[in-house]
Amino acid sequence: MSTVLIDYAEADYRDLDRTDLPDRYEGKFVQIRKGGTEYLVFSSKAFTRFHADIVERFCTELGIPGVYNSQNKFFEILDPAWIVSGGGKFKNDRKNKILHLYDDSMAYGRFKKNGLKEKILSLAGFANYTVQID
Repeated sequence: MSTVLIDYAEADYRDLDRTDLPDRYEGKFVQIRKGGTEYLVFSSKAFTRFHADIVERFCTELGIPGVYNSQNKFFEILDPAWIVSGGGKFKNDRKNKILHLYDDSMAYGRFKKNGLKEKILSLAGFANYTVQID
C-alpha cells in the first residue's frame, strides 16, 4: 500500500494566520484509504475543530462527494471506494524532529497503528524523525 502525506498546517498558518509554521504545533489527523493508497491527512489544532472538518476539506479539494451529519461533527464520504479508517491527535516538534501520535477520533474511531510508524518514516518529510505512537 502506498502512503500519501497531506499536511494542511503550513498553508493554514501562512494563509489564515499570516505567520510561519511554528517549530512545535499540534492538531488532529485522519487516515483515509482508497484502493492501495492510504492518505495521512494532518491539520493543526488552531484551525481544525473536528476530525470531520479534515475529511470535508480533503474531499472538497479532490472533488469527492460527501455530506455532514445534522450536528456537523461527522462528514460522510458518499463514494464507497473511499474509507476513513480512523483518526487521532498529533504533536509535531519540528525542531527536535519528533512526531507523537495519540488518542482517537470520536467520529471515526482510533487510528490504525499497524505499520503506521514505518509508513511515516518512509515519507520524505519525516525520514529523520522519531515517531512515537501511544
